[in-house]
Amino acid sequence: MKKWLSLGLVCAMCASLVSPVYADDAKDYKVAMICDSSINDGGWGAACYNAMVAACEKNGWTYEVTDGIGQDEYYDSIAAFCALGYDMIYAPGNQYTDAVLQAAEEYPDIAFALLNGGEGTPAEAVNGNVTSLLPNAQQIGWIAGALAGLMTESGTIAFIGGMELDTTKGKYAGFSEAAAFVGEKEGKTVTTLDPVYAGSFDASDKGIEFAKAMIDNGADVFFGDASAVDSGARQAIDEANKAAGEIKIYDIAQPADILGQNECIICSQVTDNSAMVSASMEAVEAGTFGGEVIYGTLQNGTLSAGKIADLVPEEVKTKYEEYLQQMMDETFMK
Repeated sequence: MKKWLSLGLVCAMCASLVSPVYADDAKDYKVAMICDSSINDGGWGAACYNAMVAACEKNGWTYEVTDGIGQDEYYDSIAAFCALGYDMIYAPGNQYTDAVLQAAEEYPDIAFALLNGGEGTPAEAVNGNVTSLLPNAQQIGWIAGALAGLMTESGTIAFIGGMELDTTKGKYAGFSEAAAFVGEKEGKTVTTLDPVYAGSFDASDKGIEFAKAMIDNGADVFFGDASAVDSGARQAIDEANKAAGEIKIYDIAQPADILGQNECIICSQVTDNSAMVSASMEAVEAGTFGGEVIYGTLQNGTLSAGKIADLVPEEVKTKYEEYLQQMMDETFMK
Protein backbone atom coordinates (compact mmCIF):
# COMPACT_ATOMS: atom_id res chain seq x y z
CA MET A 1 0.00 0.00 0.00
CA LYS A 2 1.28 3.44 -0.88
CA LYS A 3 -0.59 6.54 0.14
CA TRP A 4 1.30 9.38 -1.48
CA LEU A 5 0.56 12.88 -0.25
CA SER A 6 2.08 15.54 -2.48
CA LEU A 7 2.22 19.20 -1.63
CA GLY A 8 -0.11 19.83 -4.52
CA LEU A 9 -2.83 17.82 -2.78
CA VAL A 10 -2.60 19.70 0.51
CA CYS A 11 -5.24 22.33 -0.18
CA ALA A 12 -7.67 19.80 -1.63
CA MET A 13 -7.31 17.47 1.35
CA CYS A 14 -7.33 19.97 4.21
CA ALA A 15 -11.12 20.24 4.35
CA SER A 16 -11.58 16.48 4.72
CA LEU A 17 -8.81 16.03 7.29
CA VAL A 18 -9.46 18.96 9.64
CA SER A 19 -10.70 17.64 12.98
CA PRO A 20 -14.20 18.66 14.04
CA VAL A 21 -14.46 21.27 16.80
CA TYR A 22 -16.11 19.96 19.91
CA ALA A 23 -17.69 22.01 22.66
CA ASP A 24 -15.18 20.75 25.22
CA ASP A 25 -12.28 21.68 22.93
CA ALA A 26 -11.01 18.07 23.06
CA LYS A 27 -8.01 17.72 20.76
CA ASP A 28 -7.89 15.08 18.06
CA TYR A 29 -4.20 14.17 17.89
CA LYS A 30 -2.80 12.90 14.60
CA VAL A 31 0.49 11.19 13.69
CA ALA A 32 1.88 10.53 10.21
CA MET A 33 4.49 7.97 9.26
CA ILE A 34 6.77 7.97 6.23
CA CYS A 35 8.57 4.81 5.17
CA ASP A 36 10.85 3.88 2.30
CA SER A 37 10.00 0.18 2.58
CA SER A 38 6.55 -1.36 2.38
CA ILE A 39 4.36 -1.65 5.46
CA ASN A 40 3.44 -5.09 4.13
CA ASP A 41 7.02 -6.36 3.86
CA GLY A 42 6.76 -8.76 6.82
CA GLY A 43 9.85 -7.11 8.29
CA TRP A 44 11.00 -3.64 9.30
CA GLY A 45 8.32 -1.62 7.54
CA ALA A 46 5.49 -3.79 8.83
CA ALA A 47 6.85 -3.85 12.40
CA CYS A 48 7.27 -0.07 12.52
CA TYR A 49 3.81 0.53 11.10
CA ASN A 50 2.24 -1.93 13.56
CA ALA A 51 4.05 -0.15 16.40
CA MET A 52 2.47 3.15 15.37
CA VAL A 53 -0.98 1.58 15.09
CA ALA A 54 -0.66 -0.02 18.54
CA ALA A 55 0.47 3.27 20.08
CA CYS A 56 -2.42 5.11 18.42
CA GLU A 57 -4.92 2.58 19.74
CA LYS A 58 -3.51 2.98 23.23
CA ASN A 59 -3.51 6.78 23.17
CA GLY A 60 -6.55 7.49 21.01
CA TRP A 61 -4.64 9.11 18.15
CA THR A 62 -5.47 8.89 14.46
CA TYR A 63 -2.79 8.11 11.88
CA GLU A 64 -1.78 8.16 8.24
CA VAL A 65 1.15 6.62 6.36
CA THR A 66 2.95 6.95 3.05
CA ASP A 67 5.24 4.03 2.24
CA GLY A 68 7.49 2.79 -0.53
CA ILE A 69 8.99 6.25 -1.05
CA GLY A 70 12.41 7.03 -2.46
CA GLN A 71 15.14 8.99 -0.72
CA ASP A 72 14.41 12.07 -2.83
CA GLU A 73 10.82 12.00 -1.54
CA TYR A 74 11.59 11.98 2.20
CA TYR A 75 11.37 15.72 2.80
CA ASP A 76 8.41 16.38 0.50
CA SER A 77 6.43 13.57 2.14
CA ILE A 78 7.14 14.98 5.61
CA ALA A 79 6.37 18.55 4.54
CA ALA A 80 3.02 17.48 3.06
CA PHE A 81 1.95 15.99 6.37
CA CYS A 82 3.23 19.04 8.25
CA ALA A 83 1.18 21.33 6.02
CA LEU A 84 -1.88 19.24 6.86
CA GLY A 85 -1.41 19.95 10.56
CA TYR A 86 -0.30 16.59 11.91
CA ASP A 87 0.85 16.80 15.53
CA MET A 88 3.71 14.33 15.15
CA ILE A 89 5.77 12.91 12.31
CA TYR A 90 7.08 9.37 12.88
CA ALA A 91 10.14 8.54 10.77
CA PRO A 92 11.30 4.94 11.35
CA GLY A 93 14.98 5.04 10.49
CA ASN A 94 18.24 6.94 10.79
CA GLN A 95 18.20 7.49 7.01
CA TYR A 96 15.50 10.15 7.46
CA THR A 97 17.61 12.33 9.77
CA ASP A 98 18.47 15.11 7.31
CA ALA A 99 14.89 15.41 6.07
CA VAL A 100 13.55 15.41 9.64
CA LEU A 101 15.95 18.12 10.81
CA GLN A 102 15.11 20.30 7.81
CA ALA A 103 11.37 19.94 8.35
CA ALA A 104 11.71 20.37 12.12
CA GLU A 105 13.37 23.75 11.56
CA GLU A 106 10.61 24.87 9.19
CA TYR A 107 7.74 23.55 11.32
CA PRO A 108 8.63 24.40 14.94
CA ASP A 109 5.21 23.49 16.34
CA ILE A 110 5.27 19.90 15.08
CA ALA A 111 6.91 17.00 16.95
CA PHE A 112 9.28 14.68 15.09
CA ALA A 113 9.93 11.17 16.45
CA LEU A 114 12.95 9.62 14.73
CA LEU A 115 13.28 5.88 15.27
CA ASN A 116 16.93 4.78 15.34
CA GLY A 117 17.87 8.43 15.47
CA GLY A 118 21.35 9.29 16.70
CA GLU A 119 21.98 10.19 20.32
CA GLY A 120 23.13 13.64 19.27
CA THR A 121 20.34 14.30 16.76
CA PRO A 122 17.83 15.95 19.16
CA ALA A 123 20.45 18.57 20.05
CA GLU A 124 20.82 19.45 16.36
CA ALA A 125 17.15 20.48 16.10
CA VAL A 126 17.17 24.28 16.44
CA ASN A 127 13.59 24.32 17.73
CA GLY A 128 14.02 21.42 20.17
CA ASN A 129 11.18 19.48 18.55
CA VAL A 130 12.99 16.22 17.66
CA THR A 131 13.27 13.11 19.83
CA SER A 132 15.31 10.01 18.96
CA LEU A 133 13.75 6.61 19.70
CA LEU A 134 16.76 4.36 20.02
CA PRO A 135 16.58 0.59 20.54
CA ASN A 136 19.88 -0.72 21.89
CA ALA A 137 21.66 -1.92 18.72
CA GLN A 138 24.24 -3.94 20.65
CA GLN A 139 21.56 -5.86 22.54
CA ILE A 140 19.69 -6.52 19.28
CA GLY A 141 22.87 -8.03 17.89
CA TRP A 142 23.47 -10.03 21.06
CA ILE A 143 20.02 -11.62 20.94
CA ALA A 144 20.70 -12.96 17.45
CA GLY A 145 24.41 -13.60 17.90
CA ALA A 146 24.08 -15.83 20.94
CA LEU A 147 21.77 -18.20 19.08
CA ALA A 148 23.95 -18.08 15.97
CA GLY A 149 26.97 -19.03 18.06
CA LEU A 150 25.11 -22.00 19.47
CA MET A 151 23.65 -23.20 16.16
CA THR A 152 26.47 -22.80 13.65
CA GLU A 153 28.18 -26.00 12.61
CA SER A 154 30.50 -24.51 10.01
CA GLY A 155 31.75 -21.81 12.37
CA THR A 156 30.89 -19.16 9.77
CA ILE A 157 27.91 -16.84 10.10
CA ALA A 158 26.67 -13.89 8.02
CA PHE A 159 25.04 -10.47 8.32
CA ILE A 160 23.22 -8.53 5.59
CA GLY A 161 22.41 -4.84 5.91
CA GLY A 162 20.12 -2.56 3.94
CA MET A 163 22.04 0.70 4.35
CA GLU A 164 25.30 1.37 6.16
CA LEU A 165 23.72 3.20 9.09
CA ASP A 166 25.26 3.56 12.55
CA THR A 167 22.47 1.47 14.05
CA THR A 168 22.96 -1.29 11.47
CA LYS A 169 26.69 -1.33 12.11
CA GLY A 170 25.96 -1.54 15.84
CA LYS A 171 23.74 -4.57 15.29
CA TYR A 172 26.45 -6.24 13.24
CA ALA A 173 29.04 -5.58 15.95
CA GLY A 174 26.79 -7.02 18.68
CA PHE A 175 25.91 -10.03 16.54
CA SER A 176 29.55 -10.79 15.78
CA GLU A 177 30.87 -10.39 19.32
CA ALA A 178 28.08 -12.41 20.94
CA ALA A 179 28.46 -15.26 18.47
CA ALA A 180 32.22 -15.38 18.99
CA PHE A 181 31.81 -15.32 22.79
CA VAL A 182 29.17 -18.07 22.86
CA GLY A 183 31.09 -20.13 20.33
CA GLU A 184 34.19 -20.01 22.51
CA LYS A 185 32.12 -21.15 25.51
CA GLU A 186 30.94 -24.07 23.36
CA GLY A 187 34.48 -24.98 22.36
CA LYS A 188 34.39 -23.70 18.79
CA THR A 189 35.61 -20.72 16.82
CA VAL A 190 32.84 -18.62 15.24
CA THR A 191 33.69 -16.08 12.55
CA THR A 192 31.28 -13.55 11.07
CA LEU A 193 31.78 -12.72 7.41
CA ASP A 194 32.25 -9.03 6.59
CA PRO A 195 28.85 -7.33 6.42
CA VAL A 196 27.34 -6.50 3.03
CA TYR A 197 24.96 -3.62 2.31
CA ALA A 198 22.33 -3.45 -0.42
CA GLY A 199 22.11 0.34 -0.45
CA SER A 200 18.35 0.11 0.11
CA PHE A 201 15.75 -1.80 2.09
CA ASP A 202 13.61 -3.03 -0.78
CA ALA A 203 16.11 -4.75 -3.11
CA SER A 204 15.13 -8.37 -2.50
CA ASP A 205 17.24 -9.41 -5.48
CA LYS A 206 20.31 -8.16 -3.62
CA GLY A 207 19.36 -10.35 -0.67
CA ILE A 208 19.24 -13.39 -2.95
CA GLU A 209 22.60 -12.49 -4.48
CA PHE A 210 24.30 -11.83 -1.13
CA ALA A 211 22.95 -14.96 0.56
CA LYS A 212 24.06 -17.23 -2.28
CA ALA A 213 27.59 -15.81 -2.15
CA MET A 214 27.77 -16.12 1.64
CA ILE A 215 26.49 -19.69 1.56
CA ASP A 216 29.25 -20.44 -0.95
CA ASN A 217 31.66 -19.00 1.65
CA GLY A 218 30.40 -21.44 4.28
CA ALA A 219 27.85 -19.35 6.19
CA ASP A 220 25.17 -21.45 7.87
CA VAL A 221 23.44 -18.90 10.13
CA PHE A 222 22.20 -15.50 8.89
CA PHE A 223 20.97 -12.31 10.53
CA GLY A 224 20.09 -9.05 8.82
CA ASP A 225 18.85 -5.50 9.15
CA ALA A 226 17.47 -5.03 5.67
CA SER A 227 13.67 -5.52 5.43
CA ALA A 228 12.80 -6.80 1.93
CA VAL A 229 16.48 -7.58 1.34
CA ASP A 230 16.23 -10.05 4.22
CA SER A 231 13.22 -11.63 2.52
CA GLY A 232 15.32 -12.23 -0.57
CA ALA A 233 18.08 -13.76 1.53
CA ARG A 234 15.60 -16.17 3.15
CA GLN A 235 14.36 -17.19 -0.27
CA ALA A 236 17.91 -18.11 -1.27
CA ILE A 237 18.48 -19.97 2.01
CA ASP A 238 15.27 -21.95 1.62
CA GLU A 239 16.28 -22.88 -1.93
CA ALA A 240 19.73 -24.01 -0.77
CA ASN A 241 18.19 -26.15 1.97
CA LYS A 242 15.72 -27.66 -0.48
CA ALA A 243 18.54 -28.53 -2.89
CA ALA A 244 20.44 -30.18 -0.03
CA GLY A 245 17.41 -32.16 1.09
CA GLU A 246 17.57 -30.88 4.69
CA ILE A 247 17.45 -27.62 6.66
CA LYS A 248 21.01 -26.94 7.74
CA ILE A 249 21.28 -23.23 6.93
CA TYR A 250 19.33 -20.96 9.26
CA ASP A 251 18.07 -17.40 9.51
CA ILE A 252 17.31 -15.31 12.58
CA ALA A 253 14.66 -12.72 11.71
CA GLN A 254 13.93 -9.24 13.05
CA PRO A 255 12.27 -7.00 14.24
CA ALA A 256 8.97 -8.95 14.52
CA ASP A 257 8.33 -12.56 15.48
CA ILE A 258 7.82 -14.22 12.08
CA LEU A 259 8.62 -17.83 12.94
CA GLY A 260 7.00 -20.02 10.30
CA GLN A 261 7.18 -17.47 7.50
CA ASN A 262 10.17 -19.32 6.00
CA GLU A 263 11.42 -22.81 6.78
CA CYS A 264 14.90 -21.50 7.54
CA ILE A 265 13.83 -19.15 10.36
CA ILE A 266 14.77 -20.53 13.76
CA CYS A 267 13.92 -17.49 15.90
CA SER A 268 13.32 -13.75 15.68
CA GLN A 269 14.80 -10.81 17.51
CA VAL A 270 11.72 -8.80 18.47
CA THR A 271 11.61 -5.03 18.92
CA ASP A 272 8.43 -3.54 20.37
CA ASN A 273 8.75 0.04 19.17
CA SER A 274 5.17 0.81 20.24
CA ALA A 275 6.27 1.61 23.79
CA MET A 276 8.66 4.31 22.57
CA VAL A 277 6.13 5.71 20.09
CA SER A 278 3.51 5.79 22.84
CA ALA A 279 5.89 7.62 25.17
CA SER A 280 6.41 10.22 22.41
CA MET A 281 2.65 10.71 22.06
CA GLU A 282 2.25 11.16 25.79
CA ALA A 283 5.01 13.78 25.75
CA VAL A 284 3.28 15.65 22.91
CA GLU A 285 0.03 15.72 24.87
CA ALA A 286 1.86 16.90 28.00
CA GLY A 287 3.76 19.59 26.10
CA THR A 288 7.14 18.10 27.05
CA PHE A 289 8.16 16.53 23.74
CA GLY A 290 11.57 17.06 22.17
CA GLY A 291 15.27 17.24 22.86
CA GLU A 292 15.70 13.78 24.34
CA VAL A 293 16.54 10.17 23.54
CA ILE A 294 14.04 7.46 24.47
CA TYR A 295 15.95 4.19 24.74
CA GLY A 296 14.63 0.69 24.09
CA THR A 297 16.30 -2.21 25.90
CA LEU A 298 15.85 -5.76 27.10
CA GLN A 299 15.43 -4.35 30.58
CA ASN A 300 12.41 -2.14 29.76
CA GLY A 301 10.73 -4.77 27.58
CA THR A 302 11.32 -3.13 24.21
CA LEU A 303 13.68 -5.92 23.08
CA SER A 304 13.22 -9.69 23.35
CA ALA A 305 13.61 -13.00 21.56
CA GLY A 306 10.61 -14.55 19.85
CA LYS A 307 9.47 -18.14 19.65
CA ILE A 308 12.17 -20.73 18.95
CA ALA A 309 11.75 -23.29 16.17
CA ASP A 310 11.68 -27.04 16.69
CA LEU A 311 14.83 -27.13 14.53
CA VAL A 312 16.69 -25.92 17.62
CA PRO A 313 17.53 -28.86 19.96
CA GLU A 314 16.15 -28.64 23.49
CA GLU A 315 19.59 -28.45 25.07
CA VAL A 316 20.43 -25.51 22.80
CA LYS A 317 17.16 -23.78 23.72
CA THR A 318 18.06 -24.13 27.39
CA LYS A 319 21.53 -22.66 26.87
CA TYR A 320 20.11 -19.83 24.77
CA GLU A 321 17.57 -18.92 27.43
CA GLU A 322 20.40 -18.85 29.99
CA TYR A 323 22.35 -16.40 27.81
CA LEU A 324 19.23 -14.24 27.37
CA GLN A 325 18.86 -14.11 31.14
CA GLN A 326 22.48 -13.02 31.46
CA MET A 327 21.72 -10.18 29.04
CA MET A 328 18.75 -9.18 31.18
CA ASP A 329 20.90 -9.31 34.29
CA GLU A 330 23.62 -7.28 32.52
CA THR A 331 26.20 -10.03 33.16
CA PHE A 332 26.55 -11.26 29.57
CA MET A 333 30.16 -11.40 28.35
CA LYS A 334 31.42 -10.19 31.73
